[in-house]
Amino acid sequence: MTGVFITFEGIDGSGKSTQLRMLASELRLRGREVVATREPGGTPLGGRLRDLLLDAEEQVDPLAELLIFAADRAQHVRGLVRPALDSGHVVLSDRYADATVAYQGAGRGFPDELIAEVVALATGGLMPSLTLIFDLTIEESRRRAQQRQHSRAQQDRLDAEDAAFHTRVRDAYLKIAAADPERVRVVDAGGSVEETHSQVVRLVMPFIEARN
Repeated sequence: MTGVFITFEGIDGSGKSTQLRMLASELRLRGREVVATREPGGTPLGGRLRDLLLDAEEQVDPLAELLIFAADRAQHVRGLVRPALDSGHVVLSDRYADATVAYQGAGRGFPDELIAEVVALATGGLMPSLTLIFDLTIEESRRRAQQRQHSRAQQDRLDAEDAAFHTRVRDAYLKIAAADPERVRVVDAGGSVEETHSQVVRLVMPFIEARN
């Protein structure tokens, strides 16, 4: 039996990581076998790459950033995601290929053709069955980021980019959703955690049930 691959995307502060954990718990309570993972960092190698990529003190060339994210994804797909799907698991990933389109494509300005080639090479053609994009205004994203800074030691390197960068990323995510409505759903992440979770459950549960 083939599993179900669902990815969670969105700008900083959108709550996607929290929503992934909540959905994973909900699915397990309903008897589903779930693998919850993330990019970068879903494998032991990826964890080490994540530390380098997101360290705010590390100066990373944009091309190196693109290729390191791709290396992390190649390891993630082959070492974790595909085996879990082949075993019939529901795989929930905090970021995947759309993040490269949004952050390194729109954010850093790499050409669409290059981004498409790098994504195809790293993923081996594996795309999610469903992608949830958690949408949030840049103003609210900044407000939440400031709140979080009080509770953690440092901001990561991508989060520290300016508002113009994050506006390009957000716009790219919405463009992805508009171009692929069969796969991608936009979730309004401006409300409470509970309100957002209700939206996620309404979208995901019928989708999974229909596939099984």
